[in-house]
Amino acid sequence: MKPPVINFSTLQAAVEVAATLAFAASGLLAGARKQLDVVGLCVVAGLSAFGGGTLRDVLLDRRPFFWVEHADWLWALMALCLAAMLGMRRRHLALTERAIQWPDALGLGLFTANGTLVALDAGMPAIVAVLMGVITACFGGVLRDIVCNEIPAAFHDHRPYALCSFVGGWVMVAAVWLDAPQWAAITAAATTALLLRCLALWTGWTLPAWRIGARR
Repeated sequence: MKPPVINFSTLQAAVEVAATLAFAASGLLAGARKQLDVVGLCVVAGLSAFGGGTLRDVLLDRRPFFWVEHADWLWALMALCLAAMLGMRRRHLALTERAIQWPDALGLGLFTANGTLVALDAGMPAIVAVLMGVITACFGGVLRDIVCNEIPAAFHDHRPYALCSFVGGWVMVAAVWLDAPQWAAITAAATTALLLRCLALWTGWTLPAWRIGARR
């Protein structure tokens, strides 16, 4: 009996699921730090998980939205929020900012690859496809932080975030241009963005900040 063949649509769905869960986890941790109730947790987790992909689909005029096409994810998200609330009440968890950054970094890499590839499949130019990847990867976290009454980390922590996604998107474009297997292109793009973000977090690498009144 031959093993089942994993086609590209299955692979892309798996990447979307993994990225959605990673960003949902970051939203749960952010909401728990703010001591939100179960409704607040579901909203923040949902915005984190679906916000970037929804904006991408709106800009690309892509219907149905990816979370509408996979409506079971909504049930999974609500179940995850309820389970997280029960688990967090039973044991103390260190809900630090750094704890949120690691699942966020994983979601960044996966959504970068997926968002860029979706735009390339839609026939978008390379620069537009890369920006769609950045939007998919970054906008959910921006919405999460805004709802939690925080300046979005992507804008203020000075560690490369959108830049990591931007580089990962170009890796996807290059892999597609070189006619690499699609699984290899997704892996290369996601890994590049993920490793760059993890390296920035680990080393404390920061981008220059705008300083008012700085001497020229």
